[in-house]
Amino acid sequence: MNAKTEAIHLLDPGLLSKRFASVRSHSQARAESLSEEDCCAQSMEDASPVKWHLAHTTWFFETFILERFEHAFHAFDPAFRVLFNSYYNGVGDKYARPFRGLLTRPSLREIQAYRHDVDRRMQQLLAPDYLFRLPSEQREALMTLLELGLQHEQQHQELMMTDVLHLFSCNPLQPAYTRMPPQRSVDLELHWQAFDAGIVTIGSDGGFSFDNELPRHRQFVEAYQLASRLVTNGEYLAFMEDGGYRRPELWMSEGWSWVQAQALQHPLYWQDVHASTGKAFGHEADGWHVFGLHGLQKLDPNAAVSQISWFEADAYARWANARLPTEAEWEHAAYQTMQSDESVLTQLFGVCWQWTSSSYAPYPGFTAAAGALGEYNGKFMSNQYVLRGSSCVTPDGHSRRSYRNFFPSTARWQFAGIRLARSGHWSV
Repeated sequence: MNAKTEAIHLLDPGLLSKRFASVRSHSQARAESLSEEDCCAQSMEDASPVKWHLAHTTWFFETFILERFEHAFHAFDPAFRVLFNSYYNGVGDKYARPFRGLLTRPSLREIQAYRHDVDRRMQQLLAPDYLFRLPSEQREALMTLLELGLQHEQQHQELMMTDVLHLFSCNPLQPAYTRMPPQRSVDLELHWQAFDAGIVTIGSDGGFSFDNELPRHRQFVEAYQLASRLVTNGEYLAFMEDGGYRRPELWMSEGWSWVQAQALQHPLYWQDVHASTGKAFGHEADGWHVFGLHGLQKLDPNAAVSQISWFEADAYARWANARLPTEAEWEHAAYQTMQSDESVLTQLFGVCWQWTSSSYAPYPGFTAAAGALGEYNGKFMSNQYVLRGSSCVTPDGHSRRSYRNFFPSTARWQFAGIRLARSGHWSV
């Protein structure tokens, strides 16, 4: 994480307390409509139960802040130190990720009691009569860890939604997480925005950042173009109808082997609903449908295609006579768009994370922090690709143009989509 965060150093205890309570309550709000059974189930190894997310984010504050700064610290339950440790080897033993769904005990009620207890104790640390008695160095360390913990919780708020969606997709009743109708898309014509070659600066330029966004540095990019919007369902359907999943020349070798092994023919949550089966589940119309947080909905051809793996995004780009952008191109283009009075690029944030062609690797001069928190990002810089932007389930205030999300090339359950790129300044 970046310790030089301007907002947190204002040290207004009232604002700190409100921000802490706001982020923590948002996790509760996202779980509010779920049953206890919903919160305990785990649909695959890559996903975690909502109950585990609620406990792990609480574990983070207890382990990295309360244990260090609370007078006469006592663990809420010593067993939780192992049960809800995700991947921090420096903290100690961990409960195996594939078996998190087997943790029927502690109950959801106990996890809620755990959250309440840790929240109460954290608010005591943020009270003025405690906070300003700390030496300035300790106070700064506490504030830095507090901001990291809140940003970490926001990451898990998004994962709660992606994991619940995958869980519900495994249920033949096809339940909806929310009854609110999905927002309809707007038919936007695609055009290409050109950017000149040159030296660009990428990485965090202030405010909070994770350590993988640092250090800020320069890169040279050749002239390139980015598509003004994301690839739509209708465009991706054309790729499928043109044999996209049956044409090995469109796929990386490993990707083609994966497609064949998994017998893939369409995106993860797409369903070709026939009239007979559709009626049984309340869907009169046949044809392609997409399962989402709103339940099963008829495919909207103008909505951005989502839940796409890197292999699928790369194959589609090749079929479209284009490519995926590098992360330097994406960040540079996002900066130019945010500085412009015109709508240069749309759907940069709040729709889908966007795959890049950049392998997840350290920036020049990157060094991991000392101790267990140094494991936050650095040790995952292998066999993964970078995604940029944010998605429709990213919490408000958690997006920035330097954010580096990352997943393996086969990950399909995230809200990830496609923005096309081309090299040079040529036109159709």
